[in-house]
Amino acid sequence: MADTLGLPAGGRYHPRHRRTHVLQIMTAFSCISLIGPMGAGKSSIGRQLARTLGYEFCDSDKELERRTGVDIPVIFDIEGEEGFRRREKVMIDELSQGDRRVLATGGGAILDPETRQRLRERGLVIYLETSIAEQLRRTRRDKNRPLLQTEDPESRLRGLMEQRQPLYRETAHITVNTDRGGLQQLVQDITRALDEWNELR
Repeated sequence: MADTLGLPAGGRYHPRHRRTHVLQIMTAFSCISLIGPMGAGKSSIGRQLARTLGYEFCDSDKELERRTGVDIPVIFDIEGEEGFRRREKVMIDELSQGDRRVLATGGGAILDPETRQRLRERGLVIYLETSIAEQLRRTRRDKNRPLLQTEDPESRLRGLMEQRQPLYRETAHITVNTDRGGLQQLVQDITRALDEWNELR
């Protein structure tokens, strides 16, 4: 059995093994898109994954904020969720065409069927799965999430998960649970999953 770096069990780690492992992934995938609910870790994991692979990292929400000059809640206030989704669709259409890029998408990006199709066709899609309890823990102090500005965030998250989880699963090539493990361990889990996927293609 091999460990997360492709070494035999009990084998000694050598930087050459890691370089070979990463190079295999780099040559196999153009755009790696991360989908999943808010609080799943798409931005933090995506940034570290990109650094590990030598890819560019893009966050569709952050790029939308940068280009519009306002935060996501302001877009929601002015244009509503429908207006935000239109902007999000255009942004992801552009960003998903990048080469050697890790793309973190917003939690509701998969609501659009054309976006789901484009993400699958243009690269590899990873669903970062997490529990409602972890979502609540990770987002409880975050005021930059318009959909959670409610008296009962837990009920809202459960409703969103019921609606979106089938779409996450339908869109993803790979699913990785992010409830447990530090950032480095989760990135190792993902690179191992990418390696296994590449071997099966």
